[in-house]
Amino acid sequence: MHHMKRVSYIYIALVFSLIIISISLTNCKKEENPVKFPKGTFPDTLINLSGINSAYDDYNIALYQICGSAPIVFSSNRKSSGGQFDLEQANISFTFDQTNGDFELFNGMTSDAFLTSLISKAETGGNDFGPFRQFSSLDGFEYFILSSENEAGDMDLFYLRNLPVYNNNIPTIEGPFPVNLLNSNFNDAYLCLDLNQDSAYYISDRDGSYDIYMLQRPAETELSTWFNSEYTSSVKVDSVNSTYNDKCPLVFKNIMIFASDRQLGLGGFDLYYSVFKNGNWSSPVNLGPKINSAGNEYRPVVGYHTYFDNYFMMFSSDRAGGKGGFDLYFTGIEFPE
Repeated sequence: MHHMKRVSYIYIALVFSLIIISISLTNCKKEENPVKFPKGTFPDTLINLSGINSAYDDYNIALYQICGSAPIVFSSNRKSSGGQFDLEQANISFTFDQTNGDFELFNGMTSDAFLTSLISKAETGGNDFGPFRQFSSLDGFEYFILSSENEAGDMDLFYLRNLPVYNNNIPTIEGPFPVNLLNSNFNDAYLCLDLNQDSAYYISDRDGSYDIYMLQRPAETELSTWFNSEYTSSVKVDSVNSTYNDKCPLVFKNIMIFASDRQLGLGGFDLYYSVFKNGNWSSPVNLGPKINSAGNEYRPVVGYHTYFDNYFMMFSSDRAGGKGGFDLYFTGIEFPE
């Protein structure tokens, strides 16, 4: 009898313990992870950079230090009310909410002390186009390359360089120096380097219309030494050039994006891309109506962010609906692997 009572007590205690454990587990249930989007996505809708654009022509972005906030330098004729093109500075920044997938882009003009000094030294008395910035691990300098009018009224390539900016210190800026290696008696402009800085791509009208040219850098040669070398004949990138005008190349990884007014486009200059594979550039592909319009699209730049699953691109266009003239636009984009 006592034994049966003891068994009953043990059974009741066991059941009671299980109930307590069950209640405890229910109360301590882990809350649902609020992160629904581990990686962000740049929206593929076009965003007019209205905080930067003016009623005049704004284009030719130089993008540097890709991150959640990025300083940019671009060409604009706003200071002369539509006349001469000078350099301007601005900033873009973006946020992505991992809980709901909302993307926000912020943009506006800036007055960074270093960029002010750089622009002041780079600008000439004529038109200044096509700024391009890149850090070179070959010599530890940042390079700023642009196209400016020479005394004859033609476009030549020039470069400036400086040690990287740390904190609020403004380093010494050397230049501008002519890119003797590439400048000819014709219009030479819109130089860019591939990511490894093994090759320079630029445009020239030395054969009549504008074509994209390429020149490979000799191994172990620093950029400034290379740029200062005597003029060297470059090679046309025939697989991307046409009998029309092909301009504003930008090489990003194994992709080249450029502007062309070739036939069968959507109107004026369109943006095209080509893929470098097995040692050759592929036949160009039009970026389509999400990017191109019945107007003109120019000078693309591409950026990325570690926590985003696609790239972003900025370019200029004089399409309808802008502030006036050419405006700067931002969009997310994907390219083939």
